[in-house]
Amino acid sequence: MEGEDDIKGGGSKFRRICVFCGSSQGKKTSYHDAAIDLGKELISSFNSLVLPLKSPPWSMLQMSISSLVRDSRSRVERNIDLVYGGGSIGLMGLVSQAVHSGGRHVIGVIPKTLMPREITGETVGEVKAVADMHQRKAEMAKHSDAFIALPGGYGTLEELLEVITWAQLGIHDKPVGLLNVDGYYDALLSFIDQAVEEGFIPPSARHIIVSAPTAKELVKKLEEYVPSHEGVASKLSWEIEQQLGYSQQYDVS
Repeated sequence: MEGEDDIKGGGSKFRRICVFCGSSQGKKTSYHDAAIDLGKELISSFNSLVLPLKSPPWSMLQMSISSLVRDSRSRVERNIDLVYGGGSIGLMGLVSQAVHSGGRHVIGVIPKTLMPREITGETVGEVKAVADMHQRKAEMAKHSDAFIALPGGYGTLEELLEVITWAQLGIHDKPVGLLNVDGYYDALLSFIDQAVEEGFIPPSARHIIVSAPTAKELVKKLEEYVPSHEGVASKLSWEIEQQLGYSQQYDVS
């Protein structure tokens, strides 16, 4: 992928991930915690400390523990930057602040109408002002290598379903993940499964959506994702059509 960082320990295949989430924090503290955990996961992770199963002599145990502690401090940097909808309120503010505080670049894409601080708060990092909601989604997608949806409302669902639809149509082949905190998205996943059973969604397109209950597991799944569905049209066809009939600002591939 163009522009990837050379990261210690293998790092991540993604340079930037777009996060869709609520402009409120929700009623559960688990949503609040999940947003912060996701921000931290984009920045880095640590090897876990594993102690030996059998008890060796004390001198050997001391050496073993010292070695394990040293190894556990070996930091595996993901170095993933964040693209999000701008502002500092709700889960959007929590995940952006976590990534920004961790030293990674944050891009907030926000329509000019929503820029006043009394509406969305102050965006951290780089601000990209756009004309409308349609351009916002296209700009977020353009700068991202993958998508993750935290719990959210109508706006989050609309953004999520649009990038899923773009994937099904063949406009992009970027992975799409649901951070299914406390089963928040269980009902949505059940609905999609029903749509598959009723013949409205091809079974192969069901696999466009990757879900997991924790940020760590979800990012790992997204890194392992391989598209298995057939796009309605090829990515090249969409790119040619765009060059002929649309402004480059709406390029999402």
